[in-house]
Amino acid sequence: MFQLEFGIVIDLVYGFVMAGVFLLLYRSLLGETGLLKGISFAFLIWFFRVAMSVISGWMMFNVPIGALLYTLITGLGEMLILGILYGLTLKP
Repeated sequence: MFQLEFGIVIDLVYGFVMAGVFLLLYRSLLGETGLLKGISFAFLIWFFRVAMSVISGWMMFNVPIGALLYTLITGLGEMLILGILYGLTLKP
């Protein structure tokens, strides 16, 4: 039970930290609208969070290529959803 509650707290903190980083970078992100800024943020975070993790996993472990590609694609989808939501709802 404790692990479930702790996991929820970590996810909430992670979401607030990501929103804070989005607001800090807002003026520097590409795009004129919040939606476009959210999408550019999504690609930026996808590269540093997902792609770099997949690359290091590929270099260090014997992981099937299909699993790595699945992680890349689903991570991109997750980051796009977050970026779009941030872009549509958050403004500095």
